[in-house]
Amino acid sequence: MTASEVKTAQQRRIDGDTPLVELKDICVSFGGIHAVDHVSVDLHPGEVVGLLGHNGAGKSTLIKVLSGAYQMDSGEIRINGNKAEIHNPRDARSYNVETIYQTLALADNLDAASNLFLGRELITPVGLVDDAAMEAECRKIMGGLNPNFSKFAEPVSALSGGQRQSVAIARAVYFNAKILIMDEPTAALGPQETQMVAELIQKLKAQGIGIFLIDHDVHAVMELCDRASVMKNGQLVGTVNIDEVTDDDLLSMIILGKVPKQAVA
Repeated sequence: MTASEVKTAQQRRIDGDTPLVELKDICVSFGGIHAVDHVSVDLHPGEVVGLLGHNGAGKSTLIKVLSGAYQMDSGEIRINGNKAEIHNPRDARSYNVETIYQTLALADNLDAASNLFLGRELITPVGLVDDAAMEAECRKIMGGLNPNFSKFAEPVSALSGGQRQSVAIARAVYFNAKILIMDEPTAALGPQETQMVAELIQKLKAQGIGIFLIDHDVHAVMELCDRASVMKNGQLVGTVNIDEVTDDDLLSMIILGKVPKQAVA
């Protein structure tokens, strides 16, 4: 399939194609408090949807339902149009959902290949860990995601923030992730490192991977996302097309709970 034959996520929505993920009418409560109150969002292949809101808005709770970390009280998850039963992170992985946390969950004392295969090591015919095969696979996938990555022999503690993101993303993609949850991927990164992550995200989109991006930074969402869903007090304020809003529009949604009429997605 050529690039001209690949539908954009926006065209998929216009054509009414089945979303990659649908979170439908999700409710989650803790001690009688509605952390998520009848919220619905969706995600198409090759799309990045940003989830914005103040601390306590409910965005992290909502997405943890998809990752299997939290259980919903009511609602439905659909993946590729089919109802999905997700009760724990293992269930989520069975639906090709992977989470890349802000802390990245990397073993600092291990190199990139060892982190890529951590807990899922490649084994030689005699039952030993096959370090050479793991490094070869790591070089192959990193070559596609971040061709400039060269620190294969160093522990990940010696890597920059953007390089660590590359390793975490490579691990998810290698194990067939189709849906990525990314938690503030550019937090604490400088401009060059942020650009590196932005380029990685574009490559993931080109592979048809859908990304939910949780962030507090309006500028990051404007830079990296196709749409943004804004939450306030556990409810969905609205979902807008990024190319139809400004930073101020998103801030208004976050603070005042108002949606620009021209930008409803």
